[in-house]
Amino acid sequence: MSLKIGTATLEHGLMLAPMAGVTDRSFRLLCREKGAEYLVSEMVSAKALCYEQKAKRREAALMGTAPLAAISVGEAPMAIQIFGSEPDFMAEAARMLEASSYRGCVSELPPVAIDVNMGCPVRKITSNGEGSALMKNPRLAGEIVSAMTKAVKLPVTVKIRAGWDSDSINAPEMAKILEQSGASLICVHARTKEQLYTPGIDLRVIEQVKRAVSIPVIGNGDITSAEDALTMIEQTGCDGVMVGRGAMGNPWLFAEIAARMEGREFYAPTIDDRLQTALAHLDQMIAHKGDRVGLAEGKKHVSWYLNGLRGAASARAAIMTADSPDAIRRVLETILKENE
Repeated sequence: MSLKIGTATLEHGLMLAPMAGVTDRSFRLLCREKGAEYLVSEMVSAKALCYEQKAKRREAALMGTAPLAAISVGEAPMAIQIFGSEPDFMAEAARMLEASSYRGCVSELPPVAIDVNMGCPVRKITSNGEGSALMKNPRLAGEIVSAMTKAVKLPVTVKIRAGWDSDSINAPEMAKILEQSGASLICVHARTKEQLYTPGIDLRVIEQVKRAVSIPVIGNGDITSAEDALTMIEQTGCDGVMVGRGAMGNPWLFAEIAARMEGREFYAPTIDDRLQTALAHLDQMIAHKGDRVGLAEGKKHVSWYLNGLRGAASARAAIMTADSPDAIRRVLETILKENE
């Protein structure tokens, strides 16, 4: 199974989902190294990106939204995801991102596609009519995609949810409108906004969307193993899968899925592999974000690598109060001994 998005060809259709506060450059590079074939940025506010261009102080652009859209050579192929509810701002942001021409741009490469967030369920996003709130306004959603596809040559892709709530599951109808408006690919998170991230997805929704449109459809939701990915593909006919929370602390999941698709044996990482990767991940975050921010944000990532290990709960508590990378290293050395 292969999938083409613009200039990118994905052998297995394995994508890393955009997750605010998680899929930063360090995490994206790690997942790419471990087998993710396609990356998507953390969501970028189209309006904020546009307003930054008018800021009087240059530092406002450098320290604001623009860095979230940065792409390094090692991350390609990668899409930039934007959110908003106003077609003009969305189109203008897409234009700037395609050209890599805007204040604060530090990208080494242009994106391979521009993705539109119509799935975020967080209240501060939906209260502005953005993210999954657009599931309640298919006409506006279509206008946004239409404006963007007229503004750029890059593929415009869209990530949607099953619907707003259980009484308004409209993903198939939404997908048709988005396709007619020019979308090149649709990713379906098989939960409603109302469900947030509670366990349990409805694979029938992905299957219905796949039948409703002729463009590629990607399935998303509750993929924590190769079995989950293959089941989703077999039951829905989707063209690929997007892995989100299942990759947190387990970037090897992409390699595991690829191995199953190819009929190869997958060799799971040892506990030492996991902990050494956790430390390398922390080091990269500090290198990219500085000592203070990198350490603070890296603690949660390190903690995710401890899932299933003896002594994980106490180790996580110690990690969250650690005041240096060396302190975290000592915690991991202790838990390694406890699990030998």
